[in-house]
Amino acid sequence: MTPPAPPAAPSVGHAESAPTAGQRPGSPGARGRRRAVPSTPEPYDFRRPIQLSREHSRLLQLGFDSFARQVTTVFTSMLRTVCQFQLLGVQQVSYDEFVASLQGPTFLTKFTADPISGQGLLDLPLRSVFASIDHMLGGPGGTHQPKRALTEIETAVAQVLVERLLGELRYGMASIVELEPETTGIEYSPQFAQVAGAADVMMVAEFQLRIDDVAHVVSLCLPFTGLLPHLAKAAAPAPVSDRERAKKAQAAELLRQQFESVPVDASVRFRATRLTPESLTSLRPGDIVRLSHPSTAPLDVVVDDTTFAHATPGAKGPRLAALIVGTTEENR
Repeated sequence: MTPPAPPAAPSVGHAESAPTAGQRPGSPGARGRRRAVPSTPEPYDFRRPIQLSREHSRLLQLGFDSFARQVTTVFTSMLRTVCQFQLLGVQQVSYDEFVASLQGPTFLTKFTADPISGQGLLDLPLRSVFASIDHMLGGPGGTHQPKRALTEIETAVAQVLVERLLGELRYGMASIVELEPETTGIEYSPQFAQVAGAADVMMVAEFQLRIDDVAHVVSLCLPFTGLLPHLAKAAAPAPVSDRERAKKAQAAELLRQQFESVPVDASVRFRATRLTPESLTSLRPGDIVRLSHPSTAPLDVVVDDTTFAHATPGAKGPRLAALIVGTTEENR
């Protein structure tokens, strides 16, 4: 009798073998053989401990996309030529990294954006600024543009364009925070535009500006620490139904009513009188202390060192009383 042939050796490089008899395809052994390619670990940057959540990134994408659409209309109408302005991406970098990524000379506009604390930057390449000025003054806006600082007249024309762009930023970010941008200065060297510390975290949005067939990269930089609270507030879940809103309003009303019924300690006082420690320690029964309170002035009704009203002393039955003669609301 011929002996049975030995089992064939598995071929080299076979990524996944079929499950053996009695082993289900979803068994641990089968799953272990499918994990042939190890996952690549993602590096963690300790210089950026605060990371954007997915919801915050989505809000910024929507806001800057809206800003880009409005800016496209602004460039097309003011330059009277075909222009396109689109968002390339939003990233979180340090201020030192942002400045290092810019090539000087460039046209940097510093601005404040209340209620966001700190200052922001709008970077427009000089070629795009000169081309825009050329178009706005009726020129052809050619590809060969000077590389120098703007003259006084050119700066005035460019600032009209920048003011329009910052105005559209107010509209684009309205879903996150109501901004009030206001320009504070212009710089041509990125190293001289010191609006934040080197290690401060900034939110940088990059856009592509296309004037005719020439493309330029425009950057918008905002302080991340000033923007984060408004992002968190905008991303907070809102009531999803009228019933939930009614419940929240009812709870607020009950809380207000409970606060109005909480008892507090009220005092009717003379005005404070200043005495030296020697005068206080030498007091004896029968001594008279002259008060700083005028004899014609009413007393103060005070709760937790806050004066709410003024009163004159009196009596009601067997107890002392105070007659209210004025309140702080009346004095305002």
